[in-house]
Amino acid sequence: MKIAVVGLGYVGLPLSLEFARSCVSVLGIDVDPTKVELLNNRQSYIKHILPSTVAELVKSGKFSASTDFSLIKEVEAVIICVPTPLNKNREPDLSFISQTGRSIAPHLAKGALVVLESTTYPGTTEEELRVVLEQESRMKAGVDFHLAFSPEREDPANELSNLKQIPKVVGGYTPTCLDRAVALYSKTIDKVVPVSSCRVAEAAKLLENVFRSVNIALVNELKLVYGAMGIDIWEVIEAAKTKPFGFMPFYPGPGLGGHCIPIDPFYLTWKAREYGQHTRFIELAGEINTRMPEHVVHRVADALNAQRKAIKGSKILILGLAYKPNVDDERESPSYVLMKLLTERGAEVAYYDPYVPVIKPTREHPQFAGRKSIEWNRATIENFDVVLIATNHSSVNYHELGAWARCIVDTRNAMASVPVAPGKVWKA
Repeated sequence: MKIAVVGLGYVGLPLSLEFARSCVSVLGIDVDPTKVELLNNRQSYIKHILPSTVAELVKSGKFSASTDFSLIKEVEAVIICVPTPLNKNREPDLSFISQTGRSIAPHLAKGALVVLESTTYPGTTEEELRVVLEQESRMKAGVDFHLAFSPEREDPANELSNLKQIPKVVGGYTPTCLDRAVALYSKTIDKVVPVSSCRVAEAAKLLENVFRSVNIALVNELKLVYGAMGIDIWEVIEAAKTKPFGFMPFYPGPGLGGHCIPIDPFYLTWKAREYGQHTRFIELAGEINTRMPEHVVHRVADALNAQRKAIKGSKILILGLAYKPNVDDERESPSYVLMKLLTERGAEVAYYDPYVPVIKPTREHPQFAGRKSIEWNRATIENFDVVLIATNHSSVNYHELGAWARCIVDTRNAMASVPVAPGKVWKA
């Protein structure tokens, strides 16, 4: 069997390689020629995917990459893994899905299967992608080609997250479409979970991410409440999670990052308004999480005030640009917001991140593109008035940080087990 995966990012590339390991011939398609060239030269641009893995599958002939959409005429199935961001008005931007549909439709073979994996609101597969595919291919979904939705469940750098072992939810446009999609994913995924429609599969993915967003907002709010009471939220969570039932630990932070939790809930709130429904709970969670960087900046100000300094003119180091530990993915990272807020207040801001040596251009924060991570050494760290821990990478030597830094603002409880002088570490 030969398939195509469109979009070779943090979702599409791991999926492509997993299918290739299962003896499916995979054509990876991306509009970025740099990515395609790297992959065909047996290299990787995602830190947790080893070049040796790419090299092995390219050498075997089971995986190749291209920018040429016309090659889709050779495949039996196309899996779409493209971004679904929000526009400047915080509304769903489906342009990547629509453009991909227009690109693949003229080359779609009769009887082929198209599966959308990009997270989106219920109805996108049937109401948006299907229409584009039918108009551009002059074929009918469920008759001339098959259509399905299967949400991605990728968790980069999580050693317990094995794509093959994570159950795969699948919904089809018709029962036959569902059967074809289940058969496809069963070639590489241990457990496939069929549901009654594309809309149910789309809604399931949103539920997963809304669940996380709401619970993170809860602990973020409790961090503020308990902090005012002189109670350490981290100690509270450690105590609560000893309960073997009815509790699941979530942890506070400086804000939300990544391509899922800060974005996906707003796809649902936007679509809900079409049905006259108001998602107050989800929107409140978003409001709380979005406000966290401001709280962190206030704590930085408190820490500097204790040194008889102001934010303006102070040298501040943000430790960690990636949105989560031990990855090189900085999409929607709250570290960018922190950099912006502190810079606007007159601080001299730098960053250290072993996974992000140079800041790539972003739509939201183009002003930081090209900045480089500082060197990790005593002389450099001692030069900053405050080190703000935004991401707790495990590769960072926190004992060195405790010895070198003048003052530390810790949003991740990374310094909990490090002996430091009293008053040096401020929790945020």
